[in-house]
Amino acid sequence: MNQPLSHEELLQMKRWNTPTIYNGWEQITKHNPARDAFNIEETHDFMPQMGPMVGQAVTCVIQPGSDEHRRNNPNASTEYRAYIASVPGPKIVVMQDLDKPMTYGSAWGEVNSNIHRALGCVGVIVDGSIRDVDEMTNAGFKALARRLCVGHAHVVPIRWGCEVEVFGRRIQPGQLIHADKHGFMAIPFGEEKGLLEAARFMDTNECQHLISVARGASGKPAEQVLQEIDEGASRFAQAAREEFK
Repeated sequence: MNQPLSHEELLQMKRWNTPTIYNGWEQITKHNPARDAFNIEETHDFMPQMGPMVGQAVTCVIQPGSDEHRRNNPNASTEYRAYIASVPGPKIVVMQDLDKPMTYGSAWGEVNSNIHRALGCVGVIVDGSIRDVDEMTNAGFKALARRLCVGHAHVVPIRWGCEVEVFGRRIQPGQLIHADKHGFMAIPFGEEKGLLEAARFMDTNECQHLISVARGASGKPAEQVLQEIDEGASRFAQAAREEFK
């Protein structure tokens, strides 16, 4: 898998929150911006102070509540780590927990976060649980999950490098992921180029034509404020049309 954006572009994208990236994406996408690319179910960011994370998806499926998978492939963890190491970073692990909606154990804690950090991963999105949240934070490894839990149960990788479904969204290995406390986006293949520029433009567009009007409303009559908001909204829409056709 080759990252379509440079490391410098990814670093710049990390400076924006995920809603801002969405605002840019909806201008350039050929998909449905009301339904596609973002999580449908609620996520919980257990390290919001770390800000956004950006990287390409590496995928895995687990089922901590079943003890059969370890017997089926005793070498699964080693083979899975070789897959993770083979993909250029930065990477975000996207992990599907087949026990959902139940939670029996976590694949993520102090040990696994440090191991994956060493293999070029910056965080995980798992529709199961995490534990050792303070130690994971200390490792600099960000996590979006459903909940916290105490144990690890029978955690072992079952499948990896495959399509997964987390928080109501299907994700393919190699998709560009942007995630923060609001949730995540899995950018459709082919729509990475121009995403950063579009997000920048829409942020500037908001500041110039909408936010500035609202912030300058103090002391003005309501009729004038309403008129200026309408005029700002018109300029905002016109600028977007001219930029993105």
